[in-house]
Amino acid sequence: MDILEEIVAHKRKEVELFKQILPEKDLHKQVEDMLGGYVPSMKKAIRQSKTGIIAEFKRKSPSKGWIKQEGQPDVIPLSYQQNGAAAISILTDEKYFGGKDEFITTARKSGVDIPILYKNFVIDEYQLFQARLCGASAALLIAAELTKQECKQLLSIAHELQLEVLLEMHGEEELEYADLEPDLCGINNRNLGTFITSVDNSLRLASKLPAEAVKVSESGISNPDIIKQLQQAGFNGFLIGECFMKEDNPGEALGRFGGKLKN
Repeated sequence: MDILEEIVAHKRKEVELFKQILPEKDLHKQVEDMLGGYVPSMKKAIRQSKTGIIAEFKRKSPSKGWIKQEGQPDVIPLSYQQNGAAAISILTDEKYFGGKDEFITTARKSGVDIPILYKNFVIDEYQLFQARLCGASAALLIAAELTKQECKQLLSIAHELQLEVLLEMHGEEELEYADLEPDLCGINNRNLGTFITSVDNSLRLASKLPAEAVKVSESGISNPDIIKQLQQAGFNGFLIGECFMKEDNPGEALGRFGGKLKN
């Protein structure tokens, strides 16, 4: 069993537990009361941004262990916003990434008003309601863990909840999922089974995505020159986490990075 299979197996058990704590009908009621309000668009923010950086709040990973165990969700995401992030990604998986849904709620209360991506392993519509409840603007769907029909259904439910979808693909065999017309098409440079990371993956697959798609390159982006290369290949957005989170002040690290990119 590779790490993705392990995470998804655990996620299925976790979701069933969540449903016992907060039954679906109760969660649905809470979310229905929120619908109709303003939700910032990640797709629009990425299109309009000069840098396209989606800065990630990620305290831990299965491959690296703790990156910043003391990282505070009321400090770092707001600092990302103040230092030019187009959008923010917040890991909400607890067991493998040290995250919580509450981190998004806390970030919103601290003053973050730009789009926030609910970064988790979504395999059940219940999780999309959780994402909307905590204040996310968009949710990640991963092609490798869903059939195309499951992905289509979750995409439809996300849109009903006013959530955009970043659909993550990794290999050429998954590119057919782009036919579902997600709000953003992501290419993950990290193999979720082996954790081997190469930006060449994005460069290789870019031209095979729909020309009109908002394209996001994820993982392994460590310097502005890589972004310039990816921009030339047609990418609009760049999801960056460890590069900033390993620094003493992730927001300031983003600011320096963005400054070099604009120059």
